[in-house]
Amino acid sequence: MIHDADLARHLAPLARTVETVIPEHELLKKLDSGRTLRCKLGLDPTSTTVHIGNGVVLWNLRRLQDMGHTAVLILGDYTATVGDPSGKDKTRPVLTPEQVEANLATWLEQMALILDMSKVEIRRNSEWFKDMTFLQVMDLTNRMTVQQMMERDSFEQRWKSHTPISLREFVYCLMQGWDSVQVEADVELGGTDQTFNLSVGRRLMEQEGMEPQVSLISPLLEGTDGHEKMSKSLNNAIGLTDDPKDQFGMAMRVSDELMPKYMRLTTDLSDARIDELLAGSPMDAKKAMAAAIVERYHAEGEGDRQREEFERIFSRRETPTDLPEVTVPPPGDDGLWWIVDLLKACDFANSTGDARRFVEQGSVKLDEATVEDWRGRLDIQGGEVLRVGRRKQARLTL
Repeated sequence: MIHDADLARHLAPLARTVETVIPEHELLKKLDSGRTLRCKLGLDPTSTTVHIGNGVVLWNLRRLQDMGHTAVLILGDYTATVGDPSGKDKTRPVLTPEQVEANLATWLEQMALILDMSKVEIRRNSEWFKDMTFLQVMDLTNRMTVQQMMERDSFEQRWKSHTPISLREFVYCLMQGWDSVQVEADVELGGTDQTFNLSVGRRLMEQEGMEPQVSLISPLLEGTDGHEKMSKSLNNAIGLTDDPKDQFGMAMRVSDELMPKYMRLTTDLSDARIDELLAGSPMDAKKAMAAAIVERYHAEGEGDRQREEFERIFSRRETPTDLPEVTVPPPGDDGLWWIVDLLKACDFANSTGDARRFVEQGSVKLDEATVEDWRGRLDIQGGEVLRVGRRKQARLTL
């Protein structure tokens, strides 16, 4: 929440996605100066996917671009090999340079869905770290004490619980702060888990005799499971480039309790529209939210189309318009098809055991008829729809 009324007016386009500004009076002074500010966002390519949780700070950077400021995007190809301890209760596995490059391969294309890439200053922190000598690294580690590092909540908690803390993790905080020195940042954006790292940037800039950066901190977005921070590795993330149907389906998993947060952080819905939706039916509100997320990253009208398709399948129990077609294997000697073979051909079951379980649960239908015997043999003419539950459906062709 922004407390200063003048600052809130300056930052109106992004105010609802900012939790804290440290310190507010310094940012107001920078904005009142009328100069173009250098707004830094550093992202470590720890996966191949940019998701809507990353999108919170990316959209804030885009809004600062639209206000006339310079977006400085740091691709952390060196910090990614060290590992950010933010919010972690153990040392993070180290990525190899090859893994980092593989993850970076499509990042800029994904971020172009949000940022005006023609006006982004793109930097890799390998520019300044790869040529540092051992003595220069040692000089960097001399910039902060262990006591100062232990001010970080996650380090303090791990120390008390006797959980190992690698010296490498201390270095990460210094590396992120040194990035700010190198690009002469006026503002750094990050989530609440980055608060300590951003303060290190201020400290190092002051040591260098520079005007320290201001920290623009946004709330973290929980994943669709409602518990962990959004992450593709936890299967709780909505990717920017995910298929519209997948984006809509994942958004529908969001709990009713998290809907207000998702609406304000991940959609372009107005505050008035959000209040109106939250005062009505939770299901209608969730479908509107899911449609708005899809609309942000896909063609105009795609959100409404996915909502209609969702309602067709799950509310009216109709057949999807984009139903995949699967060519069935040859029949048995009796001219009939075993249901297990059909389920495997459609990739609905990985084994006979899976297929048997689905049938015995009553989850398998051929058109509108429930398949009751997993040993059953069926007469297929072509054009039938095979279903397992609500989500797995395919049209059978000969």
